[in-house]
Amino acid sequence: MKEQVKDKKTAIMGAALKLFTERGFHGTSTAQISKDAGVATGTLFNYFPTKEDLINSLYFEVKGELSQAMGKDLEAESTFQDKLRKIWSNLVKWGVDNQEEFLFVGQFCSSPYITKFTRDEVMKEYVFLHKLVDEGINAGEIRYFSADLVIAMFYQGSRTVVNFILDSDSSLDENKIIEDGFQIIWRGLAKN
Repeated sequence: MKEQVKDKKTAIMGAALKLFTERGFHGTSTAQISKDAGVATGTLFNYFPTKEDLINSLYFEVKGELSQAMGKDLEAESTFQDKLRKIWSNLVKWGVDNQEEFLFVGQFCSSPYITKFTRDEVMKEYVFLHKLVDEGINAGEIRYFSADLVIAMFYQGSRTVVNFILDSDSSLDENKIIEDGFQIIWRGLAKN
């Protein structure tokens, strides 16, 4: 029974992700989400009492997946620059491999439908990134900037690189593009 419940919830969230990304918040009805998920509208409301609850749950889940991807294999890196490079590479590769999720995050990161509570809870998943930026500043590796500004610039830069890769000729070296994007960010941050 629990697996069936999980399958329905997963189907609802998958349909919502696709529709919110394609049509936006107002252009997506709960009836359409239910239809695409293959569940009754009442079933959707059993899991998510409102469309706002659904989009907040989806945002929390996708941002959590992104956080996990960014921190993957980070402990294998020894220097601050290598750790930041690894996070960058993980972020861009996740965006390329999870285009719909990446688009959703970009589309709804400033949305009024994402509550302050959801934003605050999601940011707990990114404490490791704030700590790393603070460590870089304190160690004199990067110039003193607000950690929030550094992270925002880092993310927006990654969006540019993801889009560049997706829109480029497939013969281009994806790893070189990722490294070139990192170097642009790094040169803006590095103290020397």
